[in-house]
Amino acid sequence: MNITKNLKYFFILPALLSVLAILAIAMWGLRPGIDLAGGSMLQVTYQPTAQVDASVRPPVEQVRAVVEQLNFGEVRIQPVGENGYIFNQRDLSNEEKNQLVAVLTGFGPVHEDQYSSVGPVLGAELLRKGLISLGLVIICIILFIAFAFRHVSKPVASWKYGVVAIVTLLHDILVPAGLFAFLGFYEDARIDSLFIVALLTILGISINDTIVVFDRIRENLRLNMQHSKTEAFDVVVGKSIKQTLARSINTSLTVIIMLAALYFVGPVATKDFALTLIVGMVAGTYSSIFLASPLLVAWDKWSRRNA
Repeated sequence: MNITKNLKYFFILPALLSVLAILAIAMWGLRPGIDLAGGSMLQVTYQPTAQVDASVRPPVEQVRAVVEQLNFGEVRIQPVGENGYIFNQRDLSNEEKNQLVAVLTGFGPVHEDQYSSVGPVLGAELLRKGLISLGLVIICIILFIAFAFRHVSKPVASWKYGVVAIVTLLHDILVPAGLFAFLGFYEDARIDSLFIVALLTILGISINDTIVVFDRIRENLRLNMQHSKTEAFDVVVGKSIKQTLARSINTSLTVIIMLAALYFVGPVATKDFALTLIVGMVAGTYSSIFLASPLLVAWDKWSRRNA
């Protein structure tokens, strides 16, 4: 694989996606769900009767009309399954929650499947801890890579491996974050604690793939030194990518297939979680192979020109 010849092409796609993600986040932001911003969630299912055994769910327009009369502020109404709805709104008192169930019962027998409520203070605490977790993970990754590659100093210093790894990780979490900023604006999608868990998972899986490639580069550099063999750094990187390409793609593809099954046939509660992981896995697989190592080559060439 000729890294030097194709270097600029490897950067086009991740650069474009990162810019679009940053613009989406800057323009629309990320809309927090109830477990991060506080609020309540009610899930109900309309029950079939002896007279009606098909779909008995009333139209969403009618449901929204009666719910708006309760003056609860913004209420997000999401159809779920064949006969169910999920309602997301501000934190409700017991009396207000009973009022909501009562007006829904006016359309027919309804079963309360789930109700949860999170106060704004707890939501802010969860968000703060989630962001701290992301920051700690990134710091630990830098320290680990700097330690693992401490004996690799030529032609690229060991700390540069850590910096490049973090750049690729930022790309890997920017892409799903930008997607949810877009979906939040057009589909009212919300991020929750599962979204943060998904980002942490993406960081772990992506850095694993990146380190596999970096470790192969380190091993090939070591072998060249043992055998007094001189190879350009970009040639070593290209050979290392070839040696790990099939392993990285096959491993990621297996996980993505499982996540796709979870997205299409899994419960509604995990769809956004699965979608975040799928997008992050695809971005992470590309960046581990075609972004991280080429960045090392580009940095090496830039350093030589400015030496």
